[in-house]
Amino acid sequence: MEQNIQKAKQVLKEADAILIAAGAGMGVDSGLPDFRGAEGFWRAYPIAKKLGLRFEELANPRWFVENPKLAWAFYGHRLNLYRKTNPHQGFYILKKLGEKKNNNYFVFTSNVDGQFQKAGYPENKIVEIHGSIHHLQCTQPCSEDIWSADGIEVNIDEEKFEAIPPLPTCKHCGNIARPNILMFNDWQWIPTRTESQEFRFSLWLDKVASRGDKLAIIEIGAGKAVPTVRLTSERIADALNATLIRINPRDYDVPPGHISIPLGGLEGIKRITEGLV
Repeated sequence: MEQNIQKAKQVLKEADAILIAAGAGMGVDSGLPDFRGAEGFWRAYPIAKKLGLRFEELANPRWFVENPKLAWAFYGHRLNLYRKTNPHQGFYILKKLGEKKNNNYFVFTSNVDGQFQKAGYPENKIVEIHGSIHHLQCTQPCSEDIWSADGIEVNIDEEKFEAIPPLPTCKHCGNIARPNILMFNDWQWIPTRTESQEFRFSLWLDKVASRGDKLAIIEIGAGKAVPTVRLTSERIADALNATLIRINPRDYDVPPGHISIPLGGLEGIKRITEGLV
């Protein structure tokens, strides 16, 4: 592993551009649950175990229609948790690294927690591929509008695991509102905010390619259960002849020619950037 850490340092030293790709494991060192497997999820939400619901069953838009109090208990609890959570030091280390490369960096994340924004990353350098809990939309949806969840408070009866009315509603039609997050079996998600982010990301990648910049990809805590981040990292590494540095305590295997760091997010980030920022 020491050899891989030195290799990663060299790659980062020589890089002109940095892509930070983050999965749920990125938030673990900030104290956030990563919902790994049913048991991990049930540890974070014992009530879900009682109801016999796995993460992919509860993270489903149907509950906003069938049982909005349950839906908002789950998402309201997460909204409150993410608002209270402070990003760990690794976020700031990576931001500094990106700034040292003339701000030639971008973030691609499947996390909906808004932790990169909280750590001071510019909004125009982030793709939240599954949306954000800090933005709302109509459950119907009655329009394409997406609005900020700032000022929305969700109180929860922890015993019953029910949100206490009034629940967030659509500011246009008055129906129940929901987070602008891509859920499982979700045909109601409004993707326009994420599509704008993806458009900016594509422009950045085109610039990196046309200038012939040396791109390094630092991927943190991206698992295989929902492999969006892993597949994106590998595809871009392949297309732009970039080096992928994969930091993951469990799913650390990499395609040939790339670098595996079998550590947790914060420790991995510290080790590969030591002496560089």
